[in-house]
Amino acid sequence: MAKVILFFLIAIFSLQGSDKTAPPELERECLQYHMAQKIPSEAIYRRYLLKYSSKGMIRGKMFSFLRSPSVKKSIMPPQFFSKFPLTGRSELNDESLRQRIDAYVDYF
Repeated sequence: MAKVILFFLIAIFSLQGSDKTAPPELERECLQYHMAQKIPSEAIYRRYLLKYSSKGMIRGKMFSFLRSPSVKKSIMPPQFFSKFPLTGRSELNDESLRQRIDAYVDYF
């Protein structure tokens, strides 16, 4: 009986801890753009994970793309850009951009 109660308590606490919220600057500057354009952030991050297995490589490729966006540098197939617009160059300085990318990678 005690094992059953312990199991349910662990299950309840683990479910409560899984609700992640994005940091405010990430929500305001990145995810809000993705939501307005209806761009699936999770799908993009999964594509990065499939192609670049380390978080360090993902961060580097995202930084490179956001500094000078192009279809050639993108992880997405060219057909993606017929539905979604290509973003402009990020106006953030390098340090702020790296912080946002770190928050994005940590969030997903």
